[in-house]
Amino acid sequence: MPLPEPLSTPALVDALIVDPFYLAISVDFENDLPVRKAVLAAYFGYSLGEAGRTGRCETLEDRELGAAAWLLPRSAQADTQESAAKDAFLSRTLGPRGYANYNRIVDFMGPHASAAVPAQAWYLSILGISPAAQGRGLGARLLAPTLAEADAAGVACYLETFTPRSVAFYERMGFQRKAAPLEPVTNSVYEIMCRPAKG
Repeated sequence: MPLPEPLSTPALVDALIVDPFYLAISVDFENDLPVRKAVLAAYFGYSLGEAGRTGRCETLEDRELGAAAWLLPRSAQADTQESAAKDAFLSRTLGPRGYANYNRIVDFMGPHASAAVPAQAWYLSILGISPAAQGRGLGARLLAPTLAEADAAGVACYLETFTPRSVAFYERMGFQRKAAPLEPVTNSVYEIMCRPAKG
């Protein structure tokens, strides 16, 4: 699938800019909204590309409305290469405080996810729908192909969300709440949710 970043990233920015995680990683630009949006668009563009390389990148027919990025288990070599490339991208794209925040948040969240979800679970890294298009079932349409693929493969899926109002949606998609840690950088509670393997 061709990289959808030029069309999908504005929708992701508009949908997720108030999320505590994205506020924290773009904090260096908190007084310049256009630059903050550009930095987040670059982040989402990179993340969609990573999902396309090592997971699943799903878009709607109208790619301006949103996207979903999944990361699937990858070999140690691929993980080393992708992690190094992503770190280089983040260090030159996020400001120094945002880059430090990103690493502190990820370092906190990683062990909590490992304790709450099965090994080899597929990770829904990003899901965003343009605010003007929300409430029309588009999020479910974005998730359906990869969830069906995971069901056929007999693997679990998981996600993390800082957005309380999204929990009910994910529950309708078969995800179950597993833990709700308080993340110290954002001082926000987030939900770890897992969708069990079928079969």
